Amino acid sequence: MREIVFDTETTGLSFSAGDRLVEIGCVELVHRVETGRVFHAYYHPERDMPAEAQSIHGLSMAFLSDKPRFHEGIEDLIAFVGDAPLIAHNAGFDFGFLNGELARAGREVIHLSRMVDTLQIARGRHPGAKHSLDALCSRYGIDRSHRVLHGALLDAQLLAQVYVELTGGRQIGLTLVAEETRSLAPAARMPAAARPVRPPRLFAASEGERSAHAAFMATVVNPIWGDTAA
Repeated sequence: MREIVFDTETTGLSFSAGDRLVEIGCVELVHRVETGRVFHAYYHPERDMPAEAQSIHGLSMAFLSDKPRFHEGIEDLIAFVGDAPLIAHNAGFDFGFLNGELARAGREVIHLSRMVDTLQIARGRHPGAKHSLDALCSRYGIDRSHRVLHGALLDAQLLAQVYVELTGGRQIGLTLVAEETRSLAPAARMPAAARPVRPPRLFAASEGERSAHAAFMATVVNPIWGDTAA
């Protein structure tokens, strides 16, 4: 199963109030394993960058001034995402900006049935605990020491690891069993009932071994088997 974990950075909290998406990072998972394929892009917001937003992600207008507008780089994003489910933390926020930008560009929005919200999963798994990305990384022992500012691709990569843990972990042992099974000879992989039957091999004791055993048994004092002798 192919899934896309993604994160966005924006100029503020509300697309409908005029804020814009300025960065998106996507990580591809297949059967909950990272494939190494990612998508990452910065976009010119066509507006100013509030100081409050810049303090969170560090993206200034000087940096974004030569980046494409969202509609100019949309095809690569759409191709990468495809029809896969989209996983985000507090996904309603990220979907609001992504779908807002898609609609503004005249493209079809992503149906909410494809949305997977790790915040909701975390609240169900760990009620009463902290559910921020940082808190979940700490809970699952995921290294985030390189995370100084928010960054869409970095946060998506961290979230991909959190998502795997939230949904049961990697179960590496099962993978190893499968690998070992594939390495066995063909007969060993066959169902037991279909495997060829070997004739039994007899390992009879020699006359000397039987005599030595009888001599040893004769030295046993008050053997318990003597009480049941007929």
